[in-house]
This record gives sequence, C-alpha cells and structure tokens, in this order.
Amino acid sequence: MFPEQSDKESIENGHTLMPKFDRDGLIPAMAIDAVTKEPLMLAYMNAESLKLTLEKQEAVYYSRSRQTIWHKGATSGEFQKIVTIRTDCDQDALILEVEQMGGGCCHTKRSTCFYREVQADGSLIFREE
Repeated sequence: MFPEQSDKESIENGHTLMPKFDRDGLIPAMAIDAVTKEPLMLAYMNAESLKLTLEKQEAVYYSRSRQTIWHKGATSGEFQKIVTIRTDCDQDALILEVEQMGGGCCHTKRSTCFYREVQADGSLIFREE
C-alpha cells in the first residue's frame, strides 16, 4: 500500500510518504485543532486506515481495543476533517491537523481528550474549557 522505507536520505528528505509502522502494523497519529493547535486526541493508524484517511480527507483510525477500522465520527457525528497531515523525520509518527466537527472530540463529550494536567507530584488537575 505504501513503499517500504529505503535509505535514510529518502526517508528524511524525500518527497514520498514511507510510513514506518511498528511491529503491530501501527503508527501513532496525534490529532490537533488546525486553528488553535490544541491537542485533541492520540490514536493509531494501520496502512488501511491511513489510506482511507488520505482518500476521504477525514480521520480514520485503527481501534486497538476493538481491533478494527474506526472512522472517527461515523456513529457520533464528531468527524475530523483533515486540513494537513505531517510526518516526523523518520516517518514513524503522524500529526493530523483537523477541523473538529460535532459536539467535541472526546467520548466524554469534552472538546479534547487531554483535559487534565499531570502535576509534579503525580496528581491530576482538570483544565478549564
């Protein structure tokens, strides 16, 4: 579906997407708001869900718990329209800049899944929304 990673020069400076999936065939994909740059959620993609994301221009993830393709918003209406997709230098992580549709991103109905901050003592405090 995607070309195999080849030489370091092509991976780091080339113009071809060569995602490096982990041993389970997954790559982490961080969704952020395209305007505010706030983190929305972290999920994973496999080759099929990444291909579907590129085709639909909407986020399609792989659910590790259900072990199936998960088109974000298909049941909740909380679609993520792709604005930009970035990959890092060794192409083993993705950032999806998205327009978040619907009531929120998180299944808790919050605007982001990252609604708590970790303190130095390990306690959590809730961020104001």
